[in-house]
Amino acid sequence: MKKFLANLLNNDKLSATFFLLPAIIGTLIFIIIPVLFSFYLSFTSWDLLSPIKFAGLQNYIELFNSQDFYFILNNTITFALATTLFGVSIPLLLACIINTKIRGSELFKTIYFLPFITPMVVLAIVWAWIFDPNIGLMNFILRTNINWLYDTKWSMTAVIIVSVWKLIGYNMIIFLSGLSAINSSIYEAAKIDGAGPIKTFWKITVPQLSPTIFFVCIITTISSFQVFDLIYLMTQGGPLNSTNILVYWLYQCAFEYFDIGRASAIAYVLFIIIFILTLLQWKIKSKWVNED
Repeated sequence: MKKFLANLLNNDKLSATFFLLPAIIGTLIFIIIPVLFSFYLSFTSWDLLSPIKFAGLQNYIELFNSQDFYFILNNTITFALATTLFGVSIPLLLACIINTKIRGSELFKTIYFLPFITPMVVLAIVWAWIFDPNIGLMNFILRTNINWLYDTKWSMTAVIIVSVWKLIGYNMIIFLSGLSAINSSIYEAAKIDGAGPIKTFWKITVPQLSPTIFFVCIITTISSFQVFDLIYLMTQGGPLNSTNILVYWLYQCAFEYFDIGRASAIAYVLFIIIFILTLLQWKIKSKWVNED
């Protein structure tokens, strides 16, 4: 044993492999094997009880011939685009305001970041009360009588509001980190030249911060397409599938309808969609991201 330990410590490659082995085994068991097995399951028919039957491309054919798929895909894209748009623009503006060293900026950072670290179960309960049509705070403030979570016209808006609200703090902190790296002399030169706040924002802040904006857009888009807990806790995809999205539909197919083959097919269609969108974002990166 002592000889083995001595050889291990004296051999850099062997010692590196030894210390990496637990992580490699964990990745293999909990990530790589499930991914490969689920890909195989997407070509099968299985209800968790009967023997697995090979079905070829049948799951994918039925999926693309299903009207539910296109309706839910539209919901998913709407949710992801709206969450990305507001989940990037609002934190960016807040970060720029806080970066001006306003009084109480540290307090504002804490307040905005709290929703991100708060468990989604707690947030869902609070927001369900806020959106309550009878005693909810939202209707009281707006002086309306909207059935936020029970009306097909407003339910998607409601979940988008919660999703953006939860993301604001995290994205704002990332933008603040990016803003701190911008040379203050650039702003001083712009001020001497007579540039106003709006012109400074568009001509200096956005170009200098574009790599950070790009990063936030990527992670926000991916997380928006993968959201599950918010839908599960607040609407369960209702009313009438108006808030149902691909990840929640995947869950329904797998654990409510016990159609594992279709659920696996949905997972890989979602993967391809996210992969293509990410590639497109990388493709147009050179057109607006400042690499200097």
